[in-house]
Amino acid sequence: MTGIGIALSMGRILQETGPLLARVGIRPRENPETSRKLVIGTNRRDLRLVVVRAADTPTYVQHGGADLGIAGRDVLAEHGGEGLYQPVDLRIAACRMMVAVRKGFDYAAAVRQGARLRVATKYLKTAREHFAAKGVHIDLIRLYGSMELAPLVGLADAIVDLVSTGKTLKANGLVAVEEIMAVSARLIVNQAALKTKRATLQPLIDAFAKASAR
Repeated sequence: MTGIGIALSMGRILQETGPLLARVGIRPRENPETSRKLVIGTNRRDLRLVVVRAADTPTYVQHGGADLGIAGRDVLAEHGGEGLYQPVDLRIAACRMMVAVRKGFDYAAAVRQGARLRVATKYLKTAREHFAAKGVHIDLIRLYGSMELAPLVGLADAIVDLVSTGKTLKANGLVAVEEIMAVSARLIVNQAALKTKRATLQPLIDAFAKASAR
C-alpha cells in the first residue's frame, strides 16, 4: 500500500493516542474503537491508521506493514527493537512493570536464600533477563491475563506485570515488591522507511515530539 501507515493498538494506547493525533493534525475518518475496519483513512490522503494487536505493533513496523507505530516500552522490551528507531517518548500510557507476590510472602528472604521461584507472566524475555541479572533462578509460567490469580491458587510465587494504580493488586491480596522498569508509549519508526521516506516521515516525527512535550 502506498502512503504512510501508523500502527496503533486497541485499548489504553489508542484512547490516549487520540488527543495526541489531534495535536499533530491527524483525524481518523472513522472511530477506530467502534469501526470493524483494521485500516482506517484519515484527513490526510497519504496517511492511514493500521489497527493491530499491541504485541504485534513492533513486528508490523519492523517488517514494513506500517512505517511508524506507537508501542509501550514493555512490548518493545519483549520484541527487542530490531529494525526500529525509537525517537520519541510520547509520555502516554504510563505505568510500571513490577514484581508482585502474595501478601505475607517473604520475597527478599527467598531471593537472599537462593530459592527457585515460580514466576507467572506474559513478559518472558524481560522477566528472564531481570532475574538472571539478580542471580535468581526461576521457572517461568506463561500467562496472558488474570496474572494476579496465579499466586492466590498456588500456581506461582510471583508475577511480573504492569501496574498502574496498584488497586487490582491490593484487591487480590498482592503487593508489589520490585520495579523492573517504568513504562510509557514510544513512537517507533521503520529504519528502512526513514531512509527512503525521510522527507515525509521526519516532519511527522518532529510533530509527535512537539505534541508530546506539551
